[in-house]
Amino acid sequence: MKIGIIGGTGIGERLMNRMEPEGISCHRPDTPFGWPSAEIVEGTVRTVGGNEVSVLLLNRHGVGHKIPPHRLPYRANIFALKEIGATHLISTGATGSLREDIKPGDLVLCDQVIDRTATRARTFFDDAAVHVEFADPFCPVMRKWLLDSATGLETALHERGTYVCIEGPSFSTRAESHMHRTMGGDLVGMTAMPEARLAREAELPLALIGLPTDYDCWRTGDPAQGDSSSLIEEIMANLEQASEAAFGLIEAALSRADELEGVECPAHDALRLAIWTDKDKIRGGEIDRLAPCWGKYFESASIV
Repeated sequence: MKIGIIGGTGIGERLMNRMEPEGISCHRPDTPFGWPSAEIVEGTVRTVGGNEVSVLLLNRHGVGHKIPPHRLPYRANIFALKEIGATHLISTGATGSLREDIKPGDLVLCDQVIDRTATRARTFFDDAAVHVEFADPFCPVMRKWLLDSATGLETALHERGTYVCIEGPSFSTRAESHMHRTMGGDLVGMTAMPEARLAREAELPLALIGLPTDYDCWRTGDPAQGDSSSLIEEIMANLEQASEAAFGLIEAALSRADELEGVECPAHDALRLAIWTDKDKIRGGEIDRLAPCWGKYFESASIV
């Protein structure tokens, strides 16, 4: 079992400090979809309880946060993690809160997503009809694992939430922010999609920890309460606190990683009934190109 963790620099650096130094290696494979955002750091994390867990760390935006959300190599990132051997994924990301009770610095275990992106490639499979089920985009097994690991966590953890993913890179207008609230959104961010959809296509169970850093722009600041008039100032002020809280949850969960060992998640066979194209009609080159994702389903097919 290898747990891939996708997030920002702060969480990755904290986890690297827990790694056994002699076992660290770096990967940046050239995938069919180009290079991932950054080198993927592989190592063994020694948890507070003394357990050792194999992890893969990927800095989503690259070194120096140089890749904006709408230009991220989502397909390369997920494909590379699958190719290297990831069996589960934890994704973290800063978000705006769309609910008064979800406060900056809290954590949210997302259970739903609304995709409002428009320009991003959303599938690995452009030469075959592959239709994965996506009603529940985040893994219920991993969500329960994280929730059970939160006992004693000082930060408030919301056990569900709907993430509205916007194209970016600009933040929402105030009218859009109110619309996202009426749509049933609890958080708004720019990176959950197509990351979650691609993880499902790669048969990788995914849990998303939302890190609220602000109230987006639907909630106007109250100078009497010391609220900043700048959304960006508010985000920067709360990002470190949110990252620290997320690290605490991930560290607690990794100490119980054995609870995931051998447990089948719904995503682990997401492609079993999803490949609608006659397998004998799919080019052998395409089968080989995407073998890390779907190769096991072509063992008995006649390769064209």
